[in-house]
Amino acid sequence: MLEYKITIRDSAMQTLIPESRMIVFTNDTIVRTENNTGQLGQQVVLRHIEKNKSYLLLNTPLGKFAIQTDLNSSDTIQKISHFSFEKKCMKRKLLGKKMKRMMVSHPDFEEPQEFWYLPTISSKYNNAFTEMPGLPVKYSIPTRDGIMDYELVKISEFLPERDMFGVPSDYERISFDGFMDLMIKSQEVPIPDQE
Repeated sequence: MLEYKITIRDSAMQTLIPESRMIVFTNDTIVRTENNTGQLGQQVVLRHIEKNKSYLLLNTPLGKFAIQTDLNSSDTIQKISHFSFEKKCMKRKLLGKKMKRMMVSHPDFEEPQEFWYLPTISSKYNNAFTEMPGLPVKYSIPTRDGIMDYELVKISEFLPERDMFGVPSDYERISFDGFMDLMIKSQEVPIPDQE
């Protein structure tokens, strides 16, 4: 289990976007990522590492849905990375483990940012940056609201319950397009008959 603290860098936005947590569980085949965002509530992503498929579990006023995505699909929008990475010789310890530093540039960063990673743990568990040769432990992501800073604050090694990695039976499996159609139909206002 990996627990990340997420904070927005702009102090003026911190009252609007409070600190949150991202919890990552894995059984080495499937990764379960739990985010609790203020606007959308809790979101859970179940990602199969080898098959590169995932489900986004959402509990909405219309019901509980497991939205399927195929991360290998040619229909999937390719993530264009504007990040550039440069290894730097510096090491520190985090939670008793040695981490290494990279300097990362992005058009939304005023200057290169210091990112840290654990070279002894695979980046497949947190796939925010597959370019990193290890698990990202301290990094930043620009969003429309500002720069979000992620920091690993806890690592726990235990055997998680098997049920955590399956789609619950009370969730309806649906494609992303099917879910969007359902949401659009729920927003449509019937037009009254004109006489």
